[in-house]
Amino acid sequence: MSDLIPRDMFSFPSMRNLMRDFFTDPFFREHGLAADEGNLALDVSEGKEGEVIVRASMPGFKREDIQLHLHNGVLSIKAESKEEKEVKEEKFYRKERRWGSVSRSVALPGNLDESSVKAELKDGVLAVRIKPSPSAQPKRIEIK
Repeated sequence: MSDLIPRDMFSFPSMRNLMRDFFTDPFFREHGLAADEGNLALDVSEGKEGEVIVRASMPGFKREDIQLHLHNGVLSIKAESKEEKEVKEEKFYRKERRWGSVSRSVALPGNLDESSVKAELKDGVLAVRIKPSPSAQPKRIEIK
């Protein structure tokens, strides 16, 4: 009876290969790996005075490599690092340092004073601070 339909059992992918492919899918990767794929991982928090603070890890980027834009409550960060010219006198055993671009846009909470934006790059961490808009204070509404 087993001779009716000939099958080669080795033509099917093994369970090990299926599981490896399943768990190496970008959906299952840790969030910390986002920057490896051209995306930029961010922390967005609220400071003591109500200002919004956005922090991004930007190791290896210089100030002039980074572009920031804030428009209608959306902060856009884009950075590009250039490949260093290869030193011909050196023989590389391993070359792992990356170059390329990363970008991210994020909608920020609340009404913000876009003229109050301050950004600082220190020790590979970009910190952007934006104060709340003075007109964003809660207002009591009288019911008639």
